[in-house]
Formats: sequence, structure tokens, C-alpha cells
Amino acid sequence: MTLEPSGLGPSGDVALLAAMLRADRADVASYARVLTSALAGALPDGMVEVEQRRGLGDRIAGRDGRTVAVVVHGVDRELELREGARGVEAQVRQIVKGVVISRRTVAVEEWLQALAEDLTRLAARDAAARAALERFLGG
Repeated sequence: MTLEPSGLGPSGDVALLAAMLRADRADVASYARVLTSALAGALPDGMVEVEQRRGLGDRIAGRDGRTVAVVVHGVDRELELREGARGVEAQVRQIVKGVVISRRTVAVEEWLQALAEDLTRLAARDAAARAALERFLGG
């Protein structure tokens, strides 16, 4: 598969990327692993923020703790997945000049589509990101 710098429509590569991220991802930790390991070469430093909660046992054992949230910082929005009372909760926040102007709770499916669109825009602007996404997608 080739990612074209001209941008990708809602079908095709964006839908494929969303489907790949959706497959077998039932908790926030799974999404965090994909975003910080498999896509690490495609994402600029600081784009993905992972929040972990460490209990006493984790601190004593020197473990990182349990992943409870992941935030993807885009140009004009932030995409957050957080562990909630009933599973994974997703939120999209619109950002203007560093200030959150709106928050929307969305289905994980819509969050994944927004993430795929942001990654596609990033790939269109950055040749290194495009190459890393192509490797991730097996192209």
C-alpha cells in the first residue's frame, strides 16, 4: 500500500488504518502499546502521551503501573482514550491556540476514524511519517 501525500479520503487507506487499530483492542493499554511502539517511528516526539496509575505494589516492584489513558496531540485537536467505569471512553477536544474550546464524548469507532485522519494528514506533510505508516500497514 502506498500513502499518497495528496491526502486520503474516508474510504481506502484511512478506513484500513482505523480497522487495523480497531482489531483486538479492548482496553486503553492496547491502544497505548500500538501508538507508542508500532507507530513510534511515524509520530513526532510528544504527540502521544500515556497516563499510568502506579499502586504501591508497582512502585515497590519498579513497574510502570497500569495504563489508564492515552492522549494523541494533533494540530487542532486532542484525541483521548480513558479507562472508564464501563470500558474505554473516547473524547475529542478541539484546540485553538492551546485552549480547549470544545469537548465531545464519542464512540471508540469515531475516535479511531479521527486518529486515522490525523495520521494521514501527518503522513501527507512528512515523508518520514509516511514511510513509517507504510511499513506499519505492510506496504
